[in-house]
Amino acid sequence: MLQIGTLSTNKLMGILLASGGVPDTVAALAAEQSIALPAVASQQLIAQNVPPELAEHSTVIKYPIVCVYCNKIANVLREKFRMFSGDADMVIEARISQDRLEDMGTQTQLYVDAITQVLDSNRGDWGDGVFYGGKYEVAFGGVKQGGRNFIQIAKVSFVLDISADSAD
Repeated sequence: MLQIGTLSTNKLMGILLASGGVPDTVAALAAEQSIALPAVASQQLIAQNVPPELAEHSTVIKYPIVCVYCNKIANVLREKFRMFSGDADMVIEARISQDRLEDMGTQTQLYVDAITQVLDSNRGDWGDGVFYGGKYEVAFGGVKQGGRNFIQIAKVSFVLDISADSAD
């Protein structure tokens, strides 16, 4: 059985954690904007689709946190003789939490800017039949109760083109 969700999530995590990935880009944006923006350590990037309420009850969460997951897979058989030739819908969630409302929107936008800069600089072939064309969509959620009093989540969604013959 092909593990398309695992393959695509692992490829994305590798790019986000590589040199020039999200932790480095967040630090560069904070320095460039002269803003005290909490750093994102590699331990704060997780490959998991878990709601904030459940995550906070089951583990110790250090905000900000970036969650990466495959939301949907579609084998549309673009290439007739491949086992899988289709799309993997990916999501990167930036979750910010703090005890004050001030600057939450600005911080959320800067984390999203860091994520989209990493995606912009990694267009093309990711290897093993995974291709990223460069399109993405960002949805900013409203601030609500959670985390350290307040939480805001922004989702960056995009599609990976996958072409695979076996579970390599």
